[in-house]
Amino acid sequence: MARLIALDMPASKTFVDLVQRAWSNGDAILPIDQRLPLASKKMLMDTMAPSEVIDASFTASSLPNGRPMQDGDALVIASSGSTGAPKGIIHTHSSILAGAQASATRLQLTADDHWLVCIPVSHVGGFSVISRALHTGAALTLHPAFNAAAVEQALKDGFTHTSLVATALSRIDTSLFRTILLGGSSAPDNLPSNVITTYGMTETGGGVVYNGQPLDNVEIQIVDGEIFLRCPMLMRAYRDDQTISTDDGWYATGDIGEIDDNGKLSVHGRQTDLIITGGENVWPSVVENSLASHPIVNQVVVRGMPDTTWGQRVVAYVVLNDAAQTSEVKLLSDLREHVKQTLPAFCAPQQIVVLAEIPRTSLGKVDVQALPSLNT
Repeated sequence: MARLIALDMPASKTFVDLVQRAWSNGDAILPIDQRLPLASKKMLMDTMAPSEVIDASFTASSLPNGRPMQDGDALVIASSGSTGAPKGIIHTHSSILAGAQASATRLQLTADDHWLVCIPVSHVGGFSVISRALHTGAALTLHPAFNAAAVEQALKDGFTHTSLVATALSRIDTSLFRTILLGGSSAPDNLPSNVITTYGMTETGGGVVYNGQPLDNVEIQIVDGEIFLRCPMLMRAYRDDQTISTDDGWYATGDIGEIDDNGKLSVHGRQTDLIITGGENVWPSVVENSLASHPIVNQVVVRGMPDTTWGQRVVAYVVLNDAAQTSEVKLLSDLREHVKQTLPAFCAPQQIVVLAEIPRTSLGKVDVQALPSLNT
């Protein structure tokens, strides 16, 4: 019976060696996020129930309440989703291989490439770099965490490919890589030609749509505005044995988007992000793009907040440029007028909250729960 082996250690060559050893033994692995406090690690272990844990000193310890895996299972990735409660997403050797093969084909990867891992391997984006390199036989270097200076220094060793999130992208010279896969959050405007935006999720083993175009064997359809995917990269089940809900193999992503006449996918955001204010539908990403074009706005996140009059009101959390000095009243007025130049008036924010920085997760996504709470 296959076991689940937890790897509670930083990314390193030894980490990869232990992954390969577990797979050779027919076991699956659970990478543990090294930034988690001890209490969170314990909760994760209790939920995922590995049979063994190997820590940073490479000491293996058997655990008493381990639950077996199915034959063919290779990986459990812990994902908090939108609730904050950890859930284990199980991928098989087949789903991981399908993702690696499709990515290698699209990117024309070879054994001469050199991949750098500098985002967490406890997330599917970081782990996918490992699976791609193992599939093609490419060189692989792992950093325990992202450090811009370390990345640029290490590029002298001839790295060619990496995977990043937008917050990391802005801190390095992107021209030093042949190809950068970008995931985790909305892509900034005017990306360099060597940066490829990816769309996917933990359930699909990471990105399965590159620059809006599906990888080989990936099908997309839009049903009532929602993106549905069907692909061999799809997860097998959750760790609690709940199977993924599909209709004839189609997985409902919960994301809203559209496909243009050239077959290119555009993603507008999560269904749950839609703001309905005074009966009008407002997509946060559209308002964010408008506000981001204002010269005093450095970063922006738009969310809907409960409102007794409108049902929801449009709230913009903004980080201003260093030189920006203006009163709250004038700031709200200026930004509302700016938005109304390109969008209907109901899209204009009804409230502005100035922040020193936008709280983000390790993958560059907005940490919604860390945004300041507002009164209705």
